[in-house]
Amino acid sequence: MKLRVQRIRSRVAVRAFLVMLPLSLPAVLSAQAGGPDDRPMPAAIDPEAVPRPELRALHLATVPVSSGMKIDAVLDEEAWAAAQPATDFITALPRAGYPATERTEVRVLYDDNFVYLGAVMWDAEPEKLTSPGLEQDFSTHDADIFMVAFDTFLDRQSAFMWGVSPAGALFDAQMFNDSRYISREWEGVVYHEVGIYEDRWVVEMAIPLTTFRFKEAEGEQSWGMNFGRRIRRINEDSYWAPLATQFRIHKVSRAGTVHGFQGLEQGRNLTIKPYALGETLQGTAREALDDTGGNFAAGFDLKYGITPRLTLDASLFTDFSQVEVDQEQVNLTRFSIFFPEKRDLFLENDGIFTLGDVSERNYRTGSSPRDFKLFYSRNIGLSPDRRVIPMLGGVRMSGKMGETDVGFLNMQTLAYDDFQAENFTVGRVRQPFAAGDAEVGLMFVNRQATSGGGGQYNRSFGFDANARLFKYLILNGYVAATDEPEVQGDRTSLWFQAAYRDRIWDTSAFVKHVGESFNPDVGFIRRRNINQAFATFGAHPQPDLPGIQELNPYVDVSFIENLEGVLESQWVKGGIATQFLDGGNLTLEVNDQFERLLTPTLILDKEVPAGDYDFTDATVRYTTSGARKISGVIGFGRGGFYDGDRTSVNLTALLRPNPHWSFEVFGERNAITLTGESFDADVYGGRVKYAHSTKLFTSAFVQYVAQTEELITNLRLNLLHAPLSDLFLVFSERRNLQTDELVDRTITLKVTKLFQF
Repeated sequence: MKLRVQRIRSRVAVRAFLVMLPLSLPAVLSAQAGGPDDRPMPAAIDPEAVPRPELRALHLATVPVSSGMKIDAVLDEEAWAAAQPATDFITALPRAGYPATERTEVRVLYDDNFVYLGAVMWDAEPEKLTSPGLEQDFSTHDADIFMVAFDTFLDRQSAFMWGVSPAGALFDAQMFNDSRYISREWEGVVYHEVGIYEDRWVVEMAIPLTTFRFKEAEGEQSWGMNFGRRIRRINEDSYWAPLATQFRIHKVSRAGTVHGFQGLEQGRNLTIKPYALGETLQGTAREALDDTGGNFAAGFDLKYGITPRLTLDASLFTDFSQVEVDQEQVNLTRFSIFFPEKRDLFLENDGIFTLGDVSERNYRTGSSPRDFKLFYSRNIGLSPDRRVIPMLGGVRMSGKMGETDVGFLNMQTLAYDDFQAENFTVGRVRQPFAAGDAEVGLMFVNRQATSGGGGQYNRSFGFDANARLFKYLILNGYVAATDEPEVQGDRTSLWFQAAYRDRIWDTSAFVKHVGESFNPDVGFIRRRNINQAFATFGAHPQPDLPGIQELNPYVDVSFIENLEGVLESQWVKGGIATQFLDGGNLTLEVNDQFERLLTPTLILDKEVPAGDYDFTDATVRYTTSGARKISGVIGFGRGGFYDGDRTSVNLTALLRPNPHWSFEVFGERNAITLTGESFDADVYGGRVKYAHSTKLFTSAFVQYVAQTEELITNLRLNLLHAPLSDLFLVFSERRNLQTDELVDRTITLKVTKLFQF
């Protein structure tokens, strides 16, 4: 692909020099020679070079005086004393390779039904332990935490992960492709207790074997494992199997190994989760659809382990009424914006169904799934204006067949308002090779109308390949195409990216092509009819400066032409991000931008005339440490905006006086002059959360959108009455304050119950 850049003015080169000034900061230059080894500290080890640690798990039956296990965070059973401890944790943050500040010991036991973990975290100041909340999947970065990752197949590619805070809050997730894809929405049954004592805190866990997936084998088997600990007040992360600064516990290719498991049986791996709900519906939007009054519904979700590595999910009369509403966004571009998926059914094993632009963890890249995904699950059961479309249900199969990743999904929606009933089918295969350092994959997506004649369809096809070479170099690429009736023209897209990241240097580049008729109707595409080239260069030195953990200066350059070779967009961006030892972050950035509008274009509902627009803006953003009781984010931006200018202020303030309460306010104010008219584009909101315990939660989420003068309210009560079994009471309302019109109001009571076999 050849890009003919037609418009690079000489003053852009001058601006590029100006935005690269952060690279010449004395602190950055001096950091090249500085580092942990220059300090009066014990000699550091190389976390990448040392051997991986090993440990033996102990079966309870081998302890003659064992009297069973009580999960109470006391660890007074004889088996704990007999088990071998994992010790000698090594830091990854704030500097890698040093002995951990505080001692940690972890022991592993098992029997025919459970794997048990006993972790003791010694602490000289346990009164300073930090727990930001009690809800599941809490903000782990802001908390003291004990972490564990289980690579049950010992493939060094996938893992089940848990984290526990001193307040007893639980985090769980699945990881795929050695840290590339993290599914935080995965949930597994686990029993745990936490105890805080005068010189330590203790976590005791019992994880049912039915929660895991693993191979049944005769004789002894080994699992990959790593244990981690965060001491938040000193920003220290340490691990049993040492990791480099840029990695986290889900980097299982660097995990240790736990031997000694024998006679493990997987069981039937069958769960059924029925639900029942009642709801009332009101509002002018509902009246227009003749959809008001009361409603009762029931259905179920089923999960079955076909093999230890292949799972079948089925759903009938699928319902997502308990999901919190989207956070509103101000769209300052001329393109669609991306809203994240929040529905658990589509999020579990989401990594298998991913093909598109990727943002590699720890690498700075100029593209992400927010630019293109061949399969974007929000197109199933949600309209473009985010109305809910009822779903009959469907099936999904995901996991591995041999060493091949496979995914299949089929969902059926019902006819609703002016939307036809539709069937959605997604097929995905991905084959790893070279010991998991490379993979190739195929994907097929079909959207087919099943009412109104059923002749309408949209199909997408994709091939992708990813590789990790020479330890720090990654290569990513795909080729995709679409097909639908009576559509001609270029219906293809391709993208290739190369990126390099070691402890200091961080650089990447990509080229991209998107045809004018490329239309993945069950995907997300931000921009069509383009050829694009992008490059970035940056560094991550760790200077010996008070309070500084890391500096990250960078420069980005991008050019976008249409397929006729006319330059439409260009930007040169430079900045520096400073990461502080307390967990805070300060980013300064300058952006020089050129935009050519070939036709009059709507931006913020204002018609901007065709023409060429050069403008420059600067932003500063500071994020405080989330471990504090009062934390937040503040950002300020000022500069040109097409033929006018924009001043923006972003503020988020969070108060967490204790693990039970959380108070958040946020706002985005944009004072804009555009096409000779001055106006504001603002969004404000607030969120209150109260956790009575790790089983009972309430929240209130209120947003105000100034452009539409709408007030959006979402109130939720969630009682976890049994493992993975919930009672939800949800109130959602959208009201126009200008006319005092009730647009939509829903009150829902929903109960689920998990049955495990």
